Amino acid sequence: MLYRQNQKNGDSLSQLGFGCMRFPRKGMSIDLGRSAEMIRSAIDAGVNYFDTAYIYPGSEEALGQIMLSGGWRGKVNIATKMPLFLVRSEKDFDKFFDLQLKRLKTDYIDYYMVHMLTDFDCFEKLRSLGIEQWIKKEKDSGRIKNMGFSFHGGYGSFVKIIDAYDWEFCMIQYNYLDEYHQAGTAGLKYAHSKGVPVFVMEPLRGGKLAGGLPEAVKNEFLAVDKHRTPAGWALRWVLDHPEVNVVLSGMSDESQIAQNVKTACEAKAGAMAEEELEAVKKAVGIIKANIKTDCTGCGYCMPCPAGVDIPEAFSRLNEGVLLKRMHIIKNYMMSAGVLAQKPGFASQCVKCGKCEKHCPQQIKIMETLAEARKYLQPFWVKAAAKVMRRFSFSGAKTKNSEQKQ
Repeated sequence: MLYRQNQKNGDSLSQLGFGCMRFPRKGMSIDLGRSAEMIRSAIDAGVNYFDTAYIYPGSEEALGQIMLSGGWRGKVNIATKMPLFLVRSEKDFDKFFDLQLKRLKTDYIDYYMVHMLTDFDCFEKLRSLGIEQWIKKEKDSGRIKNMGFSFHGGYGSFVKIIDAYDWEFCMIQYNYLDEYHQAGTAGLKYAHSKGVPVFVMEPLRGGKLAGGLPEAVKNEFLAVDKHRTPAGWALRWVLDHPEVNVVLSGMSDESQIAQNVKTACEAKAGAMAEEELEAVKKAVGIIKANIKTDCTGCGYCMPCPAGVDIPEAFSRLNEGVLLKRMHIIKNYMMSAGVLAQKPGFASQCVKCGKCEKHCPQQIKIMETLAEARKYLQPFWVKAAAKVMRRFSFSGAKTKNSEQKQ
């Protein structure tokens, strides 16, 4: 594993961080046994930064239990995030933080963040509630080692937030499709110029830069390196930037860990050749000419009050780059209508607009859902799904009743 030094505190951080939002699941719960083995594998390979958040279902509890049982807490850096949109008063700072410490089975957090700042007004709201005084209290007590924020807004707001407080790190979305989106390269360089370490999330755009790329993109990459995977290309591009301290990957299976660790053991800043950078530029052009929406599948728009599975609809909409429409429709009917606990079709949207307030990508979700409905839901889809659900879920109920007996 290659490491990069935190210029603020001297920490030696693995340049690959383990994002804990996508732990493998068994039924409705996180598969603790398999997740523990994955974490063991990552630590053995040299990964020493693990990132979770209050709003990742079951993630903090799982990470805490695994770290405690494995005896790894003192060997790694744990990062988690304050749920910004749930904070209503000064008391909520302690309320959520105390619960997070309990979930993580620790008495301190190495890297704590305000989760998903989108503009300067969000930070001003926290200031009015006394967050600066609260941070000082927690840092003085040793319960927070480093304070930062994760960001999903525009460059102008990012600069204002960086300048507004003596941050010890920040986290931005950054990948070869988002070079000029959100904070972007300009934000990365600005934070670095101010001495603020930068951690990167979404280097694979929610997995979309690892799987499902157009054949034309794969061919561009293969022409330069026949052995490097699409995920390897995406991670290498981010790690090529010397201003980046840590790149997170939300790894959900063992093969992803092996693949990403291999990349992180080889990729050095400034090492990509001109031929490689040119291949990435061509890939960006091809992808942007084909995708329908910039959704990364982060899930911040969920849950939808009307039950729409928004990330699923947008994911299927973007599959038009790769698959024939009828194949996509059948997949969508199964995932959003037949196999889902409750139907989550795009047609269920009531245009309340709540989702758009929380979207990091600032996608016009209601408008895009209307497009998804038109593309993914011919007249027969809901009726066919209803019939299939009858068989699917009646069978599941029978099986569950038999197991109880």
